Amino acid sequence: MASAALRPLCLCWALGPLWLCWALGPAAAATNTNILLLLMDDMGWGDLGAFGEPSKETPNLDQMAAEGMLFLDFYTANPLCSPSRAALLTGRLPVRNGFYTTNGHARNAYTPQDIVGGIQDSELLLPELLKKAGYTNKIIGKWHLGHRPQFHPLRHGFHEWFGSPNCHFGPYDNRERPNIPVYRDWEMVGRYYEDFKIDLKTGEANLTQLYLQEALDFISKQQASQQPFFLYWAIDATHAPVYASKQFLGTSQRGLYGDAVREIDDSIGKILKHLQQLGISENTFVFFTSDNGAALISAPKQGGSNGPFLCGKQTTFEGGMREPAIAWWPGHIPAGGGIDFCPGQSVAGVTTHTQEEHTILPLLFHLGRDPGEKYPLSFASEEYQRAVERISGLVQQHKAALVPGQPQLNVCDQAVMLSLSSLPALPLRLCYHPTLRAEKLPKWMELIIVEKLWLQKWSLDFKSCSDKWIISVANWSLGTNNLGS
Repeated sequence: MASAALRPLCLCWALGPLWLCWALGPAAAATNTNILLLLMDDMGWGDLGAFGEPSKETPNLDQMAAEGMLFLDFYTANPLCSPSRAALLTGRLPVRNGFYTTNGHARNAYTPQDIVGGIQDSELLLPELLKKAGYTNKIIGKWHLGHRPQFHPLRHGFHEWFGSPNCHFGPYDNRERPNIPVYRDWEMVGRYYEDFKIDLKTGEANLTQLYLQEALDFISKQQASQQPFFLYWAIDATHAPVYASKQFLGTSQRGLYGDAVREIDDSIGKILKHLQQLGISENTFVFFTSDNGAALISAPKQGGSNGPFLCGKQTTFEGGMREPAIAWWPGHIPAGGGIDFCPGQSVAGVTTHTQEEHTILPLLFHLGRDPGEKYPLSFASEEYQRAVERISGLVQQHKAALVPGQPQLNVCDQAVMLSLSSLPALPLRLCYHPTLRAEKLPKWMELIIVEKLWLQKWSLDFKSCSDKWIISVANWSLGTNNLGS
């Protein structure tokens, strides 16, 4: 029986503003609860100790999970930076907000200087909603929704910005292609590799420390003015080329990528402590997640871990779509407790949650004219009637022949999960099937065998998923203190 403290919630942050509003509820709007969104870049499901990473180098995030809510089954809307961020801030799937491929028509700002598009004025972003409700909004770090003036974050609900419109790619020659700029609000204050140094040989860069100080200063300023705030801390240290500041270089068992994760963990610990010292932690909802899975194309030195899941960034397998996620709100989210995201709630002055039934009259779109699915065909139109006649029979045939599928690793199915909830501060569960039990083996070996059989069932290469990783997780999870290497 899975414990309530570890109950997995299958969520998708394509819901964008709605999941925040559901989490906060009507009481939050009445008290103007602060919102702090910590968005990582290319961080995988298996990169945190709370999710089973055996080196346990994320004590602050692990503590955040122990004091709040850990989401084992949290999904991004897209396994790529721009589309997932657009979905997060608009509450609309990439196919609807336009960020679903890398061509100009789709308005995707994926490639730094080559794509001229970005987020459209017709899209309503979360900071715009919060701005109307009296919030002061700041983005720190990577925007990635367009780098031309009309796509600037201060035109889309943010009051302040320190960061870049793109990732820290480069360096470029500054003749055919300039280095990527860094902004403070409307003013460009420098460029990566020139004014904001990144040493590609050593991985040294001070950017995370700059982003940390920006966050601390902004929080202090808003607390002093008694102004509710939304802080979007979207740093990119774990996106290749990975970087960390000098004091963290060489400190991780996981190499440079681990150094970057350790610095992020340390920074988040300082941010949470700052909220507590200012006495506003109980009035601040904090949510931590990643834009997509770890980039295996950059592994092993420049990429993270997606744990036991297949593939990673740029794929729609679990490794690309399932992300680490933690909610923290002292006094509101019980330690190890959960949030009921299912029914949805309206937050006065911010947004509403409405649902309509379209089973009888399905919504139809002409994708040739309307690839963003913004304008459904009129139910009364002849075009709609012809389309329904053509597809209704096919839909019925499809439903009649539909065979329910199995999840890739069945990690969401509580019937085949072994709960390790009795272990302190370790909300990790591994696949377990009682019929495969070998009575004479210790339980940690059972788990390894079961995991291996499960992967073989799906014709995956078990060795590519790292035997040592699974053995280490199993040993550590069951308290044998034999972490392997």
